[in-house]
Amino acid sequence: MPLHEMKDAHAADAETDVFASALSGQVLPKRRMPDDHSPTEVVYELLRNELLLDGNAAQNLATFCTTWSDDGVHRLMNQCLDKNMIDKDEYPQTAEIEARCVSILADLWNAPAGGAATGCSTTGSSEAAMLGGLALKWRWRTRRQAVGLPVDRPNLVCGPVQVCWEKFARYFDVELRQIPLEPGATGLRPHQLAAYVDENTIGVVAILGVTYTCVYEPVAEIAAELDRIQAERGWDVPIHVDGASGGFVAPFLHPEVVWDFTLPRVASVNASGHKYGLAPLGVGWIVWRTADLLPDELVFDVDYLGGDMPTFALNFSRPGGEVIAQYYLFLRLGRGGYRRVHQACADTARYLAREIEALGPFTLLYDGQGALPAVSYTLSDPEGAGFTLYDLSDRLRARGWQVPSYPLPADRGDTVIQRVLIRHGVTRDQIAMLVADLERSVEVLKAAPRPVPAGEARSGFHH
Repeated sequence: MPLHEMKDAHAADAETDVFASALSGQVLPKRRMPDDHSPTEVVYELLRNELLLDGNAAQNLATFCTTWSDDGVHRLMNQCLDKNMIDKDEYPQTAEIEARCVSILADLWNAPAGGAATGCSTTGSSEAAMLGGLALKWRWRTRRQAVGLPVDRPNLVCGPVQVCWEKFARYFDVELRQIPLEPGATGLRPHQLAAYVDENTIGVVAILGVTYTCVYEPVAEIAAELDRIQAERGWDVPIHVDGASGGFVAPFLHPEVVWDFTLPRVASVNASGHKYGLAPLGVGWIVWRTADLLPDELVFDVDYLGGDMPTFALNFSRPGGEVIAQYYLFLRLGRGGYRRVHQACADTARYLAREIEALGPFTLLYDGQGALPAVSYTLSDPEGAGFTLYDLSDRLRARGWQVPSYPLPADRGDTVIQRVLIRHGVTRDQIAMLVADLERSVEVLKAAPRPVPAGEARSGFHH
């Protein structure tokens, strides 16, 4: 007869329960690596528990970035954890898929026929924008040097741009000439260019989806004004389109809008794959209409891990999974799928705009139609409302909603607005709940108005 040794059941339970483990009874190390290892599941559960303190991505209506991905994306990302995007010799199929994505985008953005366009993936749209800016600066400098003109005062002209362009200007020694907003304007107006463009202008940045208000700047009209300036002054100024969000929206929802390589003056376009391209975080794209618009001096031929490869990037090693996921989405959705996804978002934005307008104290700046699926609005009577939009953001955050409030850029900095972005995964029902919380919050704030002392520091939204 076999003998069975009895075990302490309570001790066994204590060993297997995460929250009865030795590590869970401690404050987790924050400044020094622990002396020894801990069980995988214990560390995983404790970190997962800590991450609950982050905001709920599904309620983050401030971000343009992808917050929902299907199971196919998750599986492909997991399979690509070990793929280094920069090592094209070791992972040639990943490199091939990147090239396919560039070709698809060049076609989507109406690059000249014949495959003359060139481009690459990046870690995001900010890096892509900086690469586009560098190409503008190098081409301008080469032209000036060829005729013996000085090259020490380059400038870049734009309207209310995202902070990545301020970084570009500071990091790469370019004067950023940001054109102030005119009364009633939500972006750059073409007639303003003449006062800012000169012989040292390396390019004009046109925004397809202004960060603050989500409208498209009129790229075709900007190009026409630059044509006029060239005819009058002789300055041939190219356009770079920052299509961080709109580059993946306009081709599907607004095919009538002329903004891309259809315009000969558009030299390059950047976009975020991880915004309305629907890919997971970590991928952007830059495409030049023809290869000669990317100066050879900016491209490095690197002998790395057994192969020679050309590279143009601000960083080096990076994961390949986001690029694979982007191609997966191109294949799975196709043009029709992207159109349906973005149309559903635009329809929800229209619904939200109607509800916001009906609430009473708000004036719409953008109703979600004609550009990005989003809504932006301000208080109709900021002085008499009894509350500020910052107060409203705070009330909504108590329910988990992240709805940003911030002032418009110069010269409209006295106008504070709120903005709600509708992305893939943001449902009509979710927005209906937001509207109900907005209405309740407004009622509470009106019932207990709080005067805001002059000069009081308020927490806004940082782009």
